[in-house]
Amino acid sequence: MILALALSIVIGLMLGLLGGGGSILTVPMLVYALHIEPKTAILTSFVVVGISSLMALIPHARRGAVCWKCGGFFGLSGMVGAFGGGRLGAHLPSDLLMSLFGLVSLLTGLMMLRGSLSQPTQASTIEPVRVCPLRVPYLRVLFDGFFVGALTGMVGVGGGFLIVPALALLVGLPMHGAVGTSLLVIAMNALAGLSGYSQHVSLDLNLTGIVAAGAISGSAIGGLLSAYIKPEWLRRGFGVMVVLVAGYVLSQAVTMQLLNTTKQWLLNPQNPGWAIAGLVLLWVLLRIGSWIHKTDAVTFNAAKTNDKS
Repeated sequence: MILALALSIVIGLMLGLLGGGGSILTVPMLVYALHIEPKTAILTSFVVVGISSLMALIPHARRGAVCWKCGGFFGLSGMVGAFGGGRLGAHLPSDLLMSLFGLVSLLTGLMMLRGSLSQPTQASTIEPVRVCPLRVPYLRVLFDGFFVGALTGMVGVGGGFLIVPALALLVGLPMHGAVGTSLLVIAMNALAGLSGYSQHVSLDLNLTGIVAAGAISGSAIGGLLSAYIKPEWLRRGFGVMVVLVAGYVLSQAVTMQLLNTTKQWLLNPQNPGWAIAGLVLLWVLLRIGSWIHKTDAVTFNAAKTNDKS
């Protein structure tokens, strides 16, 4: 348990510094280092990451680096998606969940590396600028919150490192405001995902307490250090770590056993129908999201132009 405590401190530290990354490390740590069943690990990660995010949120809120308006709308929409994703994930095979986890982690890590290289200075300035924009693209905030929340609720990952760029690029928050606001959204999504999973999976309270204690300590330290350390410096190194973790997870999860488990799952007369319905729903959501982004982008840019004039 000493190893679990030490690793959980690192998880909390990443949450406090970067506004995300906790679940990317929590789930693999529990599954591969402590040999916890994947669904139990995902459920535990919701508790640990949720509590750690709230602790890390405090110093950001004291500095005024949290946009409560944007975070509230994004988080409420994300809670709906996270609850649905948690209910869906509880019915999927564990091997399939870990494969999805590895794939999302890999894409997230690559996004982090690309962002850190293409925007070397934007996030580094901790200066007194407006955290909340004058106008918020509410349609985009609600849709993106729901989509990220559903992904988070299903596989227990994809929260902070999808929320931070969404808040920065789509809503227009400065990077330090996006980091602080993402902690509020992560905590809300974790609560909803926990509600979705807890009806089907039991929680190991002793293990959860140990990991949560370490993560809380690390998040408190990370929240304080975030005022002095440039997030990009850590984001680049952490992006490499996430890619390596994703590669290890995929190497362990993508096996013949996964193919056999998926085949058996599909042979269940009820499951193929749900799978097809899920794919159709996903396609519909993506089409709706594309329309929302195009329509709201025009309206939002026109409003900003009128504000300047």
